[in-house]
This record gives sequence, C-alpha cells and structure tokens, in this order.
Amino acid sequence: MWSSGRRVLQDLLSQVSVRSFSLSPAQNTVVVERWWQVPLSKVGSPPRLHPRRHRIYKLIEDTKHQPQEKMELILTQTVSKLGGRGDTVVVKKSFGRNKLLAKGLAVYPSPENKQMFNEELRLLREGKPEERIQTRTGQLTVEFLKRSKLQINKMPTDEFQLNKEVVCRQFLKKLGVVVPPDVLSLPFEPIKDDGEYWCEVKVNGIDTVRIPLSLLPYEDPSARYQRQLKEKRREQAAEVASQAADEEKAVMMADSDAAVEAESVKDTVTPVSDDSASAGAAATEETAAAKTQTTQDTTAPPSDSPPKN
Repeated sequence: MWSSGRRVLQDLLSQVSVRSFSLSPAQNTVVVERWWQVPLSKVGSPPRLHPRRHRIYKLIEDTKHQPQEKMELILTQTVSKLGGRGDTVVVKKSFGRNKLLAKGLAVYPSPENKQMFNEELRLLREGKPEERIQTRTGQLTVEFLKRSKLQINKMPTDEFQLNKEVVCRQFLKKLGVVVPPDVLSLPFEPIKDDGEYWCEVKVNGIDTVRIPLSLLPYEDPSARYQRQLKEKRREQAAEVASQAADEEKAVMMADSDAAVEAESVKDTVTPVSDDSASAGAAATEETAAAKTQTTQDTTAPPSDSPPKN
C-alpha cells in the first residue's frame, strides 16, 4: 500500500513539473563575440585559452531588448479608440497578443480573413436592406442618437435659414457626429421661425433615428457667459445659506437637548430641596419661639412685688 501511494505521489509531482514548463521555445536571441581573438594552435591540439582575457565578450545582437515592432491585425469587434469590426489596425505586439488576440477581439490579417471581411463589407453596402446587419459601431451610433437632442441658435442676420448643410455642421459641432446631407431628412426646409422641430438620420442605410431639433433665438456668447456666471454665483450663495441654516438648526437642537437634560436633572433634585426647605423653616420657627420666650422672661416683673387681685 505504501508503494502504491508513493507511486501516485510521484505521478502527481511529475505532472506538476511538466505543466510548469512552457512548451514553446524561446524567441529571444543573444549574439556575442570574443573581445580577444584566440590564437591558432597546432594541428590536433585544443586551442590555448587565456583564463581571463578570452572570457570577455562584446554584444553583437540582443533581440529581447530591441525596440518592439508593431503588428497588423483585423478587428472582429468594436474596440474603444481603435476602430470597429473589419478595420485594420497597427498596434504594439504586447497589446495585440495579450489583449486583442487573447480576448478574440482581433485576428491576423491573413488573405482568408481579409477576403471574409471584404465580402461582409460588400454585402453591407450592396445587399438588400432586409438582409443587412447593423455593425457594432452602427448600433452604438443609433443608441447615442436616440438619447441626443440638437439645439441651434439663430444667427443675427435676417437672411438666416435652417437647411441640411447648417444642421450637418451643428451635428458635428454640438454632438461630434459626422452626418452627410444625403442621410439627413428635415420635415420641411428652409426653417426660419423659432420652435421645436425634428429631423431623421439614416445610419448605414438600415436604421432611421428621429432626433428632436430646437431652433432658439440669437444669443450673444459674452452675455451668455455673464448669465452663466451669475447663475453659478447664485448657486454658491444658496449653498452657503443652506449650510448656515443647517448649522443654526444643529445649534438649536443642541440647545434644546441641553434644556431637556437640565429639566430632568431639576426634577430629580426637587424633592430633596423641598425637604431641606421645610426643615429650615421648622428650625427658624423654633429659634423665633425661643427668642420670644427669652424676651418674655426678661420683661417679667420682680417676684417680691405683690400680685394683683
């Protein structure tokens, strides 16, 4: 039984040792050269090496510490600050291997992969509307536009009118979205009167999003800045006033608590004080009676005087 248990333990240790080693060979190379050349020796005899001089080497090449080259990949999903599905990107090898390839966010740009993504892009552009599939970037754009609202201020000129070109520029300026004029539709144009309107944007020719549109009167940027500054100051003053009110309320609550505690202490001390007061009053009465008796004794007539009938 001991031998079988020992054999099982050895098998486990052997498995652990095998798993701890990497099966892939090292990809780094270091090339060195002797600083001092070894002199020629006689035929059939080993070279005569100096014990210290011939152990000094100079570095020729070190692939481990060289500047890392970048690699080219094709994204399979939308990656922030890189691109969307089907985009070809050039990234560092460490980032590409450890982040993109390991998580399945990108593939190598092989001819088969390039052909597959090109075919997918062609079907997206030329296929039937009902057969098209919205890309990940397109889905994010649709969700962003559904949560957006566009506000446009009129220009001070009387000839100002709102058309597709102006709306496209405002989309890029206010929302940061590039909207070509051919995918934008307005209910009617040109628009000159202030009010609430709407516009529709078609994303990749598949999804149509309706966005609220507001046309506001002209506003001087300097006046707007001054109004914002006044509002900010008003908010700060209101915040300071609320803090002062809270502090005053806290002080009042503390005073009320102190008064309640004082009343409770007074109630507990009152019976003792009443007893002491009554005792003091009794002692005072006894003292007064004694004084009166003494006074009567001192004012009485002498004993040898005849008593009155």
